[in-house]
Amino acid sequence: MSLSRKRKKELRKLQEQANKLWESQQVLVGDAAGVAREASRQLGHYGREQVAPQVKATYNQYAAPYVDKGVKTSKHLYNKRLVPAAGAVVGSALSVWDAANETRERLADGRDLDLAKIWGKAPVAPPKKGIGAGGVIAIILGAAAAIGVLYAAWQTLRADDELWVADDPLAAPDA
Repeated sequence: MSLSRKRKKELRKLQEQANKLWESQQVLVGDAAGVAREASRQLGHYGREQVAPQVKATYNQYAAPYVDKGVKTSKHLYNKRLVPAAGAVVGSALSVWDAANETRERLADGRDLDLAKIWGKAPVAPPKKGIGAGGVIAIILGAAAAIGVLYAAWQTLRADDELWVADDPLAAPDA
């Protein structure tokens, strides 16, 4: 299928117009991207200079007192109510555990019988074997405290160049 010269000429003209339109659209899109970048930059400045201080002031005026009150109440509840109650529960549980162990040992050794009336003398209690639950907890807490002290000493005495002050700040460093 061949086209006439007139049609070819019209098609070339139409192609040239389409190319010019495409180029102008590319320029327009590039300009729009530049405007969008500048708008984003300006919006960031506005947010930092206007919105953030206003939000901070509003938070400090309205929300901060309630947040501080909630934190103070939570600390009070934790330190004055929860920790003592948990300590009492743990202490009671350890006392029951120790009493149960002692009773079990007495029954196993036959000391629960009144042998003093039968033989005329009181039985001698065998020495305790090992440490109890309280001793284990004391050892763990002591080890944690020792580790904390060692870590604090290490942090204090470590050689950190940024923490030491030179004797003569005007002297050039040795190369």
